[in-house]
Amino acid sequence: MHASTLLFDYPKYWAECFGIAPYLPMSREEMDQLGWDSCDVILVTGDAYVDHPSFGMAIIGRLLEGQGFRVGIISQPDWHSKDDFMRLGKPNLFYGVAAGNMDSMINRYTADRRIRSDDAYTPGGIAGKRPDRASLVYSQRCKEAYKDIPILLGGIEASLRRIAHYDYWQDSVRRSILVDATADLLVYGNAERATCEIAQRLSRGESIETITDVRGTAFIRKDTPEGWFEIDSTRIDRPGKIDKIINPYVNTNDLEECAVEQQKAQTAQAIEQPQVVEAILPSPKLTRDKTVIRLPSFEKVRNDPVLYAHANRILHLETNPGNARALVQKHDNLEVWINPPPIPLTTPEMDYVFGFPYARLPHPDYKGAKIPAYEMIRFSVNIMRGCFGGCTFCSITEHEGRIIQNRSEESILNEIEEIRDTVPGFTGVISDLGGPTANMYRLACKSREIEEACRKPSCVYPGICGNLNTDHSALIQLYRHARELKGIKKILIASGLRYDLAVKSPEYVKELVTHHVGGYLKIAPEHTEQGPLDKMMKPGIGTYDTFKAMFDKYSKEANKEQYLIPYFIAAHPGTTDEDMMNLALWLKRHGFRADQVQAFYPSPMATATAMYHSGKNPLHKVTYKSEKVAITKTEEQRRLHKAFLRYHDANNWPLLREALQALGRSDLIGDGDHQLIPAYQPKTNGYQSPRRKNSTPDKGKSKRPLLTQHTGLPPRQHDVKKTRAPKKPVRPK
Repeated sequence: MHASTLLFDYPKYWAECFGIAPYLPMSREEMDQLGWDSCDVILVTGDAYVDHPSFGMAIIGRLLEGQGFRVGIISQPDWHSKDDFMRLGKPNLFYGVAAGNMDSMINRYTADRRIRSDDAYTPGGIAGKRPDRASLVYSQRCKEAYKDIPILLGGIEASLRRIAHYDYWQDSVRRSILVDATADLLVYGNAERATCEIAQRLSRGESIETITDVRGTAFIRKDTPEGWFEIDSTRIDRPGKIDKIINPYVNTNDLEECAVEQQKAQTAQAIEQPQVVEAILPSPKLTRDKTVIRLPSFEKVRNDPVLYAHANRILHLETNPGNARALVQKHDNLEVWINPPPIPLTTPEMDYVFGFPYARLPHPDYKGAKIPAYEMIRFSVNIMRGCFGGCTFCSITEHEGRIIQNRSEESILNEIEEIRDTVPGFTGVISDLGGPTANMYRLACKSREIEEACRKPSCVYPGICGNLNTDHSALIQLYRHARELKGIKKILIASGLRYDLAVKSPEYVKELVTHHVGGYLKIAPEHTEQGPLDKMMKPGIGTYDTFKAMFDKYSKEANKEQYLIPYFIAAHPGTTDEDMMNLALWLKRHGFRADQVQAFYPSPMATATAMYHSGKNPLHKVTYKSEKVAITKTEEQRRLHKAFLRYHDANNWPLLREALQALGRSDLIGDGDHQLIPAYQPKTNGYQSPRRKNSTPDKGKSKRPLLTQHTGLPPRQHDVKKTRAPKKPVRPK
């Protein structure tokens, strides 16, 4: 699993003679100042342009600039006509289009489908600066502007809509965004490698129609080319004649056993049906590079939720770059072809990407207007990408991959020093040193061979895989060296912590608690009950208890009063009313009062979204008779599940009393310590339960925090990843 060309090994394009721009130009006046008569590539984004490595378009733009191309940016254009998309003139090579670091629909609408009042990626936080389904709209406008210019569609919005997908806002299955957007290529996942290769090939005069072999891309073709073997997985339990040789459903708990079982299956197939093997093997040898899995068509998955769950399962089993095969899905008379995921970046490549001369500031055109997302990350450093947790409600794995891509310690420390020396307003505190997950830095499979053969969706569920290296020593060393830098007063860890991994390294927990917690540490057990936890692929609440004991012990040894803030999610697939009741009892027993809560948000392509739409569990083999998943869909039931998380709010008591009576748990209504809510109701209309000073909990212990807002957003979204999202805002692990 090696890239044919490293990012820094490409020959420079002739335009490198123009040098490095202080900011990528957003106007013809800036182009004139740089001496450009045209742009080679124009990037269109729904975000404000912040020249910072936590913003996807800045990364892609600086990367292409590093290859010698002249790159312009059109930020938050007026989408009502093509005019604003022509402000930089006609690009020589292609338009690169993305909705931004967040999905535009999630950016605009809450989990209750209400319109948000702000946009963190817009100057002043003003909402409404991008359209719904922004990448689709932008792509269409670019095609109207210059119909002969290729369009590359990227970013997390396009990445998670690369196949037919359930759309929460329309409550129906939509076509691949590639079909609707009139784009030429869709780049999914971490886009650096694919974007560089495409730009280089276009600059050499290759036609966009011939670029169909780049990993991490999707495109439209009419039929399967000659020389390819097609596995038919269009029907439930009918993966095709050669299913026993390459089975889309392979998903063993023992990774080493996976290869053995596959070999056994091949032997058995040869004995039972020698004519089939004879027909396959003597012609070009059956290899993953020439194998494509046919998914059920858009029309079928739109009309059959069970087939949708089946297709979702196949897709997620083909996400490991080491063994993934191409996928194809028919849309009417078109075929959407999805190449295998991109090869992860090596550490030198990650250093290369993060080492460009970013201004680390918003573009001067914004005249100092506050951009909330930038304010959150300007003093933070991203040390890695990817996540092997596989949480079903999260899309990081589908977008950034499950193989962790690490920066070197030297690169990270250099960035900290750059922040110290160049970023206005720096006070000596690094707000975060993390990534999609705070403590997966340099964690990987112990065996490259096993890693490349593995088809498990998670390395840490149902337990931590025996082949996973959980040594946190490299991260501990990084923390220590970062603290020693001159002018650095404090290094905080604000990224989501995977506490089931942390407990494997008591030394790491001690280091974290002693030096890197600013009073509160956010973690996300998500639930207390095994039913929903299994559907989330999250560890049991006992692991949280173990981590909390270690956290309290090391806080006491450091003579610090520090608290954990656990995050929980309501209405996730697999959650019953009784599950939420038990979670509320746990919260009260431990003295927690949630300030704001969030219900499950069905983001495109997530496994939990497939559960929500189909009522089936794609974590196991999907059939019409397979396990049914409890789904919370009605507004009333979603409101009830959120009310259980805010059991202390008097406005919720009438609803909770009614629910408890229906559950046969009237014994939980009263003033006892073991009871959830009181029997009386305040007479004042619109009563709001008072907040106690210092957020004092029920048990009377001082300074216990209110739980902060649970965003429930998919990633960076890291976003993206990026085409990756910035490190913050992000939900904890």
